[in-house]
Amino acid sequence: MKSDRLLAILLLLQTRGRVPAEELAAELEVSARTIYRDIEALSAAGVPVYAERGRHGGIALLPGYRTDVTGLTADEARALFVLAAPGPHSALGLDSALASALRKVMAALPAPHRPAADLTSRRILVDPDRWLPGPRTEVELDVLHTAVFTDRRLRIRYRHSGDSRPRTYTVDPYGLVNKAGVWYLVADRRGSPALFRADRIAAATALEDPVRRRAGVELAEVWQTLRRRVEERNRDVRVTARVHRSRLDMFARIVAPVLAAPLGTEADGDTAGPGAGDGGDEGDEGGEGDEGDEGDWVTVRLAFSALPAVSVLLQFGPWVRVVDPPEAIDELLLRVRETAALYDSQPGDAPSDGPPP
Repeated sequence: MKSDRLLAILLLLQTRGRVPAEELAAELEVSARTIYRDIEALSAAGVPVYAERGRHGGIALLPGYRTDVTGLTADEARALFVLAAPGPHSALGLDSALASALRKVMAALPAPHRPAADLTSRRILVDPDRWLPGPRTEVELDVLHTAVFTDRRLRIRYRHSGDSRPRTYTVDPYGLVNKAGVWYLVADRRGSPALFRADRIAAATALEDPVRRRAGVELAEVWQTLRRRVEERNRDVRVTARVHRSRLDMFARIVAPVLAAPLGTEADGDTAGPGAGDGGDEGDEGGEGDEGDEGDWVTVRLAFSALPAVSVLLQFGPWVRVVDPPEAIDELLLRVRETAALYDSQPGDAPSDGPPP
């Protein structure tokens, strides 16, 4: 709507100062001609806005002019209070600042919108943490936060997964990302994008050198590149397995990150597998609700990072059967034999050679 666009222009000019018409047009997905018409409309409504031509020109408000947020709609006001999740703000030391900001927003809202915004803050809770995330190392974000906002290079001591000792890197930070309750530092290392889990950074020092980011590249763009890389890398081991239908829901929840294709819906006719006729365990993972499907098997496709990773399927016991490739079956049999050998030792005996590789 034009009214929403006029308010958006006003707020952009208020926060950014002088802005080229082409930049406003790109931001609001309209033509530059439309922007100039909108500027005329704002001026006619009494807003002190003007345009300057030339290389360093643009559209700006007269110095000192401010507006409040009374242009917020009811849904916009509610959205602000839904976003007030405590986790990320706590880690950045912004809890009190967030509470203060929300009080100011509430005071500036039109009176009819205040009850809905207040009710939203009491009825909707956003918890960014995953279920059972396991113990977490306390993350000190102060140095990272300082380097990000002062545009300085960072020297970090970072421990990669599987490494016993940290390594030292000098990086150029773009920013911090909180994904599912885990903080990540997004940076360039030697001009290439790199991702570092904050809880694996053993030490960090903000250097005096200014950051050396690639020109025109922003945090969101680098994050998307790194996210795709993480999601696509090391998924070369393709596995076909059959899952007993009574365990299908539980299986889908646990192995969701490695599912290479949507779960099938038809049984393959093999009904002589383990558990046929017994209905499975109690509760929502089987038992009631099977309704005669005992013994049915569903074919699933999985993609693992490496062959040893298929051993995660052993947790499902006889309810999951790998059928391809043969090397995945061999890997599971090897792990089963190693585990059996461990428990065949005398009770209380410690393994002499340590865990298997």
